[in-house]
Amino acid sequence: MLKPGVYPKGSLDFMVVNKELLQGLPSDVGAFATFMGIVKNVGKDDKTVAQLEMQSYEEHANKVVQRVCEDTEKKYGLTFVRIYHLIGEFDIGESVVFVAAAGRSRDIVFAGLREAVERYKSEPALFKKELYADGSHEWIRHA
Repeated sequence: MLKPGVYPKGSLDFMVVNKELLQGLPSDVGAFATFMGIVKNVGKDDKTVAQLEMQSYEEHANKVVQRVCEDTEKKYGLTFVRIYHLIGEFDIGESVVFVAAAGRSRDIVFAGLREAVERYKSEPALFKKELYADGSHEWIRHA
């Protein structure tokens, strides 16, 4: 199974990853949930975003993403949590992150998925540059 972490844009197809995760589920799994983060056209201070650039200190980010997955699995008793975050340049509507969680029941899966999403947004060394329609831009810590 693909390790959680940060990957260059174009190196992963989230629909293929989703299918592979589903095909490998053990028989005691009763719930599987996903979250996909998509580039939107509204940014900081409601400015109109034309494009987004994601960068990362990959060594740090990969370690932290792995830890978030392991911590969340343990805390909620999940079968697995996986976070895959892309870096590169993205247009509006493109997918940037995919998070999946599986476990015995929907309650623990939903709770674990939410925690994993909140933690990936604040803990790993991920940085985004919002490029605005007016030609300006701003680097933003990925929170």
